[in-house]
Amino acid sequence: MRNHSPRATVPHPSPTGKSVNLDAAGIGQLALRLGLVTEAQVRECLDELGDEKGPAEGLIRLLERKRYLTSFQGGKLLKGDPDGYFLGGYRLLYRIAAGTFGRVYRGDDPRTGQVVAVKVLRNKWMTDKQKVELFLREGKLGKSIRHPNIVSVLEVGQEPRTGQYFIVMEFVEGGNLRDILQIRKTLGPDDALRVLEGCARGLAAAHARGLTHRDIKPTNILISAAGPPKLVDFGLAEISTNEAAGDDVAVDRTVDYAGLERVTGARPGDVRSDIYFLGAVLYECLTGVPLLTPTKDHKARMLPRRYREVEATLAGNGPARGVPPAVMAVLEKMVALDPDARYQTPAQLADALRDCRAALRGPAAGDPRRPAGPPTVFAVETSEKLRAAFRTGFRARGFDRVLLSGDPAQAARQFQEQPYHALVVNAGSVGRDAVAAYNRVLKESDTAGLDVAAVLLLAAEQAEWADDAIPHPRGAVLVFPVGMKKLVQTIRGLVPALTPDRSGGRDGADADPT
Repeated sequence: MRNHSPRATVPHPSPTGKSVNLDAAGIGQLALRLGLVTEAQVRECLDELGDEKGPAEGLIRLLERKRYLTSFQGGKLLKGDPDGYFLGGYRLLYRIAAGTFGRVYRGDDPRTGQVVAVKVLRNKWMTDKQKVELFLREGKLGKSIRHPNIVSVLEVGQEPRTGQYFIVMEFVEGGNLRDILQIRKTLGPDDALRVLEGCARGLAAAHARGLTHRDIKPTNILISAAGPPKLVDFGLAEISTNEAAGDDVAVDRTVDYAGLERVTGARPGDVRSDIYFLGAVLYECLTGVPLLTPTKDHKARMLPRRYREVEATLAGNGPARGVPPAVMAVLEKMVALDPDARYQTPAQLADALRDCRAALRGPAAGDPRRPAGPPTVFAVETSEKLRAAFRTGFRARGFDRVLLSGDPAQAARQFQEQPYHALVVNAGSVGRDAVAAYNRVLKESDTAGLDVAAVLLLAAEQAEWADDAIPHPRGAVLVFPVGMKKLVQTIRGLVPALTPDRSGGRDGADADPT
């Protein structure tokens, strides 16, 4: 005889407005009506529980363990909450960030499976006209800009039933720069310059549309696992010309920007203020400490002395903390107190960061045709199991960095941002776009004058796609089955002496990764 715990009382608004108590079957029907689960999933879990009249919480926890529901969704169901699971047709999965202005959720599109980030304005601001206008303006500005170094906004709207305002954005798998620095403490000069160059390219695209960011800081720079850095949150963006925006919405300015511009006499919306705070971010990336004296006191943050001390702080502490002379020269120009002494545009800054990075690298390993940095392979693969095999297998065979993405187009974007040494594209999982990615990276490597090995993997039924792959001395097309040993041997054959083999000859672990 089963011994049940007391039934959970789950209030749920009925059509008559009265609350009802739900058991396991009832909560399952609620989840089904809300479009969170399928009938088959509910039936499977009810059968496994063996008691449809049991506690609602039992069914919810089982649905969560089977990953049919997230804990966010399950918690709302147990509270009897019928709203807030979908916004604009996108399903909310769980919260990933929160601030005073809004909350950000990971979500997806049930129709396509596309993963997104959904930013929701907090309820307490829904009646504040200025906050609502600022929030909607952020979304509209984001939709107007498309650039690899800016987080794309897909949709902006208000949910009719609840009145909630939301912004749907592309989801960046990774973390923000503040998260990265908390773990790594500092970035090497090459990584730091690469991140900041990407940010400068994004600012240049916004500047071309008459926009400045107005809130440059590590938390507003997203770092993906394999893609370029991306600027996010143009909520405080300043429009330099009303014609560019079509409106005159007044926006807040961060205290730091206001303090800098008060002491320098610069007008709000001066792009050189963004350049200044990019310099502060670069310094923190390299040294692990802030360039501006940290304080939460509003008046202290506005003091002119705080900004006038920056140049002396950089000169005194930069070299002592290991900032290379070439980078010091760029930093000094980025954070000059006089705006006229700084780089005048983000595009000019991006070029300077690129040139500085190239100067630091010099000829890679004595071979000007070899990409700089540790041996790196970029693998395009959607299967988590195969990603794990690639990650383990390549690292065991001398690749210090293994970059992974399920997006074939990301292969070329990553190569343009930071050239790698070898490419592997599995058409078996990503489809025909794999061939285009393979061809494009080889063409990009030729244009850059770099020797990069590229391998296109095809399933047996895709063998005819080999005819669409461009013939190239550093490219190879392999048809499954292909083991790690053969894959790495092929790469080394295309670009000899690319990596040392750290497998110790133990290729008994040469399981077929594809």
